[in-house]
Amino acid sequence: MAFGTRLTGVASLAAAMGAAAALAGVAVFTVSTAACAEPGHFVSTGDQVELVGGCLNPADLPAAPAPAPENTPATEVDPFRQAP
Repeated sequence: MAFGTRLTGVASLAAAMGAAAALAGVAVFTVSTAACAEPGHFVSTGDQVELVGGCLNPADLPAAPAPAPENTPATEVDPFRQAP
């Protein structure tokens, strides 16, 4: 009975190692075929961190959300009290 349990444990370990190796291979292949000549780097300026270079086109990014208005009207519902 112990042999069957041991065999099951070894089989599940081998399957997990095979899956990990396959995922690692896919990751290496994906990175090696990425068409980016300059990977870019981060530069810290004051209290901001900015990505310089790289293959990211700013036009592909979504627009930043608009800031919340300073003076909110009193007719809005308070999300904590749920009362106008």
